[in-house]
Amino acid sequence: MPTPALPPQGAPDRSRRWRRVRRAAALPLAALVLSGCTVPGFGASAGVTESSKSAFHLWQGFSISAVIVGALVVALMVYAMLRYRRKGDHIPVQHQYHLPLEVIYTVVPILIVFGLFAATLVVENKATANPQTNVVVNVNAFQWGWQFLYPGTNALVYGQTTQSPTMEIPVNTNVHINLTSTDVIHGFYVHAFNFSRYALPGVVNQFTIRAQSTGTFFGQCTQLCGLYHSLMFFQVKVVSASDYAKWVATFNNPSAIAAAAAALKTTNAELASGVASKTTYTKYGR
Repeated sequence: MPTPALPPQGAPDRSRRWRRVRRAAALPLAALVLSGCTVPGFGASAGVTESSKSAFHLWQGFSISAVIVGALVVALMVYAMLRYRRKGDHIPVQHQYHLPLEVIYTVVPILIVFGLFAATLVVENKATANPQTNVVVNVNAFQWGWQFLYPGTNALVYGQTTQSPTMEIPVNTNVHINLTSTDVIHGFYVHAFNFSRYALPGVVNQFTIRAQSTGTFFGQCTQLCGLYHSLMFFQVKVVSASDYAKWVATFNNPSAIAAAAAALKTTNAELASGVASKTTYTKYGR
């Protein structure tokens, strides 16, 4: 059989070159697919509260900025490698300074950092703000359950381990939370709110949430607090303002009034002394 003609020595093998280009292009694409990155969420969810949506949009801004900067850096690297690769033994002309370019790659990153810092500051200030509101809930964590007491009303909800007590709040309303603990460190976390705060003995953590969607959302303790930590669940039920008013009115009876008063007195005594009352837990169902 006749031997196929070989390409002239030194002639570029275009098919081999394009195979290398395709492989190089496939690497970042494979990394993106294997990372499980979702667009436009970039692996995060917006949540149902005003602050969670603000934090989500901040995360989107950070992610998009990172993609743009990363793509620009990779493009410049690839351009430099292809444009200025070695083509022979000739040494190209050397340039020591390029002041406009140096100013650009120094000033632009600083501006990006300042922009991201300013956006973060706005979102954090909104998340930590405590505007005036008529809806207040005193949330007390204990081993291994939760108590929700509504000052100014007779509403009281409590439960431990698998009882999963429900904190009911109105939609599109600022709800001020006073978070405490009467024994060890606990964590107040609601996934749909993208929100978590420590419940610390001797400390009142205050924050405001504003849910923008109705529904029932799962919450749990996020700090290892003892034997039944894994069962320390609760729920947050977001309802309309009228349904919330009707729910609060159901506690306007002698037994509920007595229970709320006793729970408030006992909790305040425990917070003041730093010693939890195990007898009270049994008496009031906690």
